[in-house]
Amino acid sequence: MEAKAIARYIKGSPQKARLVVDLIRGKKVGEALSILRYTRKRAGRPIEKVLRSAIANAEQKKPTLDVDDLFISRACVDLGPTKYRKRVRPAPMGRAYRQMRRMSHITIHVTDGAAEGSEKEEA
Repeated sequence: MEAKAIARYIKGSPQKARLVVDLIRGKKVGEALSILRYTRKRAGRPIEKVLRSAIANAEQKKPTLDVDDLFISRACVDLGPTKYRKRVRPAPMGRAYRQMRRMSHITIHVTDGAAEGSEKEEA
């Protein structure tokens, strides 16, 4: 049984958020929550909210589910819209670049592993 949660338009660079997501991909849910709680990155808090939402979605789908059996099967961070601000940044050789404010879309899939096992037995 698989459940997912998506957070869109999260303030912050996807490159920096991917560093945090790489820490938790493939881990059990309890271990991932403790990693996110003590990660000293700004993206840790929104990723933790998305993970908690995915857990709640899994419980909603299957009320008899044991949360301790869940693990993160897929986690990705995609680039959202980029906002160009009117401020300028100094650049090499006297040029000026516009400031870019990046946003991210965070997607987390959790599964209990039961679906994959039954598919392998059938094949």
